[in-house]
Amino acid sequence: MAAHKHSHSHDPNNIHEHSHDHGEHKDEHMDAADAERAHLRTVLTAFTYYKAHSRNRNHRRRRDFLALPEHHKRLIPDVLEKIDKVEHCIEKNMVMLRDIVKCAGMFMGIDPRVLVAEGSQIQGDKPPVTPMDMDKVRSTLKQFVRDWADEGKAERDATYGPILEALENIYGNVEVKDRGNIRILVPGAGLGRLAYDIASKGFSCQGNEFSFYMLVASNFVLNRISKQHEYEIHPFIHSFSNIRSSEQQLKPIRIPDIVPSQLPATADFSMAAGEFVEVYGGDEDGYGTWDVVVTCFFIDTATNIISYLEVIHNILKEGGTWINIGPLLYHFEDMPGEDSIELSLEEVKRVSRDIGFEFKTENTFNTTYTSNPDGMLKYVYESAFWIATKKSK
Repeated sequence: MAAHKHSHSHDPNNIHEHSHDHGEHKDEHMDAADAERAHLRTVLTAFTYYKAHSRNRNHRRRRDFLALPEHHKRLIPDVLEKIDKVEHCIEKNMVMLRDIVKCAGMFMGIDPRVLVAEGSQIQGDKPPVTPMDMDKVRSTLKQFVRDWADEGKAERDATYGPILEALENIYGNVEVKDRGNIRILVPGAGLGRLAYDIASKGFSCQGNEFSFYMLVASNFVLNRISKQHEYEIHPFIHSFSNIRSSEQQLKPIRIPDIVPSQLPATADFSMAAGEFVEVYGGDEDGYGTWDVVVTCFFIDTATNIISYLEVIHNILKEGGTWINIGPLLYHFEDMPGEDSIELSLEEVKRVSRDIGFEFKTENTFNTTYTSNPDGMLKYVYESAFWIATKKSK
C-alpha cells in the first residue's frame, strides 16, 4: 500500500487546505512501511486529541462571552448555557472516536490503547498534531452524516441515487442472486456507503480508499458497529456561523441508519487501501477484469487526471461501463510542490473519448457534500454525470 500523503475532501470548508500529512517528509532511510506507520500514528493521535483540541476552542468562546459588558451578557443569557452544552456534545463525539481508535489496531500493529492513554493526558500548550489534522477529524464526523445517518439521506439520494439507478438499468434483467459475478470498483470510497449499497444489490463490489482517516473510520462502521443508531454524534458544533437555531445545531445525529452486515450471499464486498493508480495501474494482470468502475466525487483528486482515465479504461472489460458523478474541484491546484493538471469538463470528455470511451448518457445533477442540512449556507455543485462504455477493439 502506498504511503498516504494527502487526505482528499470535497468539504467546502476545507477547500485549498491540502497540506502534507505528518509522515510524508521522511528521510531516504525511512522505508514505505515506516512512513505509513508514522502517518497512521498521526491519524490515530488526531482522533485521540479531538476532545482536548475541541474543548480548548470552546473555552475561548466562554472566555469571549465572559469578557462582554454586563448589559450585553444580560441580552444573551442562553449563550453560556449553550457553550456548556457543546462540552457535552464534544464528549459524545469522543465516545465514538475512542472506539474508532481502539478498533484500528489491525493497521500496522500500533497499539491504540497507548494513544488513548496519551490523549487523555495531553495539555493544550503543545498540540501533538496540526490544525489541518484536526480539520480532517471534523470532516470525518461530517462524512458519517453523509454516509451513515438518516440526516444524510437526501444528499445520498442526490449523489448515489443516479449511480444505483444506472446499475439497475444496466443489470435489471439479472436477478440479485445471480449478480455475484459482476465486479464493480469504487475508487475514493470514503466511509464505504456507496460501495456497500452497490454490494447490497447483489454485485461484488470493492471500495478503494487513500486516506487513513477514511480507512480507519470505514473499518469501524463496516465491521464493528452491531446495532442501528448505536452512536450519538454532533458534527456541526465546531462552527457557530450560519446556524438557524441552537436547538438544531445541538440536536444529536445517530449512526448508523442501518447496520451494514446483511449482504446477499453471492455478493463479495471488500475495501482496498492505497492510491488508485498505484494499486490498480501497475497490475497488468488486473487489466480488463472489472465490469463497472464507479467514480463519485473522485476524478478531481488526481494530480494528473489523464492517469486516472487511463487506469479506468485499462481495468475495465471490453464493453465495460464507467459511471461518473462529481465536480471538477482539482485538489492539487496551486499547491506548492505538487504538479497538477486541470482540464475543463469538455476536455475531460474529449480525452476520455480519445482513450477509448463511448459516452452513452450525459447529465448534470445539483449535489452537496457533507453539508449541514439545517444550516443557512450550502455549497451546491453542478455535478457532471455520465455513463460511458469501453469500446471493443
